[in-house]
Amino acid sequence: MEKQKDISVCGTDCSACYCFGQMCNGCNACEGKVFHAPEGQACAIYHCVRNDRCMHNCGECGEVPCKIWLDTRDPKFSDEEFKENVALRIQTLRRE
Repeated sequence: MEKQKDISVCGTDCSACYCFGQMCNGCNACEGKVFHAPEGQACAIYHCVRNDRCMHNCGECGEVPCKIWLDTRDPKFSDEEFKENVALRIQTLRRE
C-alpha cells in the first residue's frame, strides 16, 4: 500500500526519482505542485486528471497517452527511451 501512494497520476514511480525525499515528496503528496512545475501550479498532467477530469489517475482516461503527456516529455530521453517510458507508465497504471 505504501508503494502505491508513490505512483503518480501518470504512472511514474516517484520514489525512483533522484529528487524524491529531498526536493520533492512525490506528485500525490504535493498535489502535483512538483519542483519542475511552474511556481505554485500543479503539473499539467496532474491538473488535467485530478482537477479537470476528477479521476484518480490517467489510467481511467481513454486518451492516454495524450498531448499533455507528449508536451511534458523529459528532454533527457531519446525518442526510443521516451516511447519505452510511456509504455512502462501505462503498464503501471493498468495494474493500479
